[in-house]
Amino acid sequence: MSTVRAFMDRHFLHFNSREVVDAAKAYEAHIKSGGKMMVTLAGAMSTARIGRILGRLIRQGYVHAICCTGANLEEDVFNLLAANDYKIIQDWRALRAEDEKALYDQGYNRVTDTCIPETIMRHLEERLIDVWSKAAKSGERKFESEFLFEVLGDPSLEQHYQIPKDDSWMLAAKEMGIPVYSPGWEDSTTGNMFAAACWRGDVSTHTVVKTGTEQMEHLMRWYLDASGYNAMKKQGASKLDKPSVGFFQIGGGIAGDFAICAVPAMIQDLEMEDCPFWGYFAQISDAVTSYGGYSGAVPNEKITWGKLEVDTPKYMIQSDATIVAPLIFAYLLGE
Repeated sequence: MSTVRAFMDRHFLHFNSREVVDAAKAYEAHIKSGGKMMVTLAGAMSTARIGRILGRLIRQGYVHAICCTGANLEEDVFNLLAANDYKIIQDWRALRAEDEKALYDQGYNRVTDTCIPETIMRHLEERLIDVWSKAAKSGERKFESEFLFEVLGDPSLEQHYQIPKDDSWMLAAKEMGIPVYSPGWEDSTTGNMFAAACWRGDVSTHTVVKTGTEQMEHLMRWYLDASGYNAMKKQGASKLDKPSVGFFQIGGGIAGDFAICAVPAMIQDLEMEDCPFWGYFAQISDAVTSYGGYSGAVPNEKITWGKLEVDTPKYMIQSDATIVAPLIFAYLLGE
């Protein structure tokens, strides 16, 4: 029986499909050469259950940092704790406004064909308010992902799992100790919960959750270490002995734009002119090339912003990420 990888090598020969295979091969070569990889998640990839394969990719050492929207951060945990309670709408395009209102009245929040029950949001909210309030009282401050890692580390939570632990990319990230950044977290269910908790006084200060600029500083420092820049400077060398960090972008928006800006921030704002550019770039997007639209910007445009070099391997895959990302990840895993 043919493997996914063999099938793709045989049949994905031209146009967009060839770009998929080339991006996968270059990703693999980047890792084998000693490079690290940043993966960014936009859209509703966690609700689409990307964790089933992304978790494995993280555990196999193909992912070294994640930058995602607040929705992707929390929805992986929602899925972990309530997947069996989700409602799937097969003919979601045929829903009327009255049908949507009925789902709302039943306590569901729809993401395309998947309806997430409000009950799981309240379950997680209770646990988050507990860790937020304790941190506020002790003066501890953390990133959003770190608070979720704390919740995931509670032994009492496992009894509520409705999917295998291996299917959660957040659990994988926690186990492997990789950083997870979530710029714009305020625009998410848990971000809204936090604001409401501060309003009510359940959490005494907003500052318990670290700011976006603190995330950016942490990301820049992580990049210098992960790219080999710090080791290069320590050795007195003038060139990296391995590829710098690669950038695999799913979708567009803030998850991708925030993370990729770490490099130009160091080169232009910190005046670290010898900081290496991103060493690989691939994006999966269904956006067409547009006037000023980030999600539709071709990779070469990023050269002018100090993000990529002329010879950086670059791939732009215009397709549905829920189809293409699992294929590329399966290719890497040798399935």
